[in-house]
Amino acid sequence: MNNPVNLATLSLALVLAGCAGLGGAPLMPGEPEGAVRAKLGNPSAVHAAGGEKVLEYATGPAGQQTYMARIGADGALKSFEQVLTDEKFATIKIGAATRHDVLLTLGRPAETSYLSRQRLEVWSYRYKQAGVWDAMMHVHFDRDGIVRLMQNGPDRDKERERDFFGFFR
Repeated sequence: MNNPVNLATLSLALVLAGCAGLGGAPLMPGEPEGAVRAKLGNPSAVHAAGGEKVLEYATGPAGQQTYMARIGADGALKSFEQVLTDEKFATIKIGAATRHDVLLTLGRPAETSYLSRQRLEVWSYRYKQAGVWDAMMHVHFDRDGIVRLMQNGPDRDKERERDFFGFFR
C-alpha cells in the first residue's frame, strides 16, 4: 500500500532532480546550504525572506533562465526552480507586489529603465514565452515600489538575429 506522504516526498525529489539545470549532480530537498553552494557555486545574489534565504543563480543579462534555491530556517534546501516562466510571472500580484517580492520571485532583472511621463520604473526579464518564443516581461513599479503593470512582448535583441523567414543569421 502506498503512503501519500512518501509519494509526495518522492515526487518533490524527482521534480528537483529534473530541474537542476545548471549541470552537475541534481539537488535533493534537505541538502544543507553548503552542499548546494558546492554544487552550484556562489549565487549571483542572496535574498532574505523572513527566516529563510533565497540563493539566486541568474544566467546574465542575455540569459533567459534564473534559478532560485530556497533555503529554510534550518539551513536545508526546500526548493530549487527556474523562475523565468509564464507560470511564475502570473504569481506577481499587480497592485500588491513590491520590488522585494519581485526580487524574491524572479531575481534581478536583465534591464532596468524609467518612464518619466508615467513615473514608472521598469524591470525587464528575458525568457522563453510558453517555453518557445524569445520574449521580455516588463514589470512596472510606481514611486512607492508597488507593481502597477506587467507587459510582455518579443525580445527585440533576439529578433534581430533572425532574418525575414525566421532563420537565424
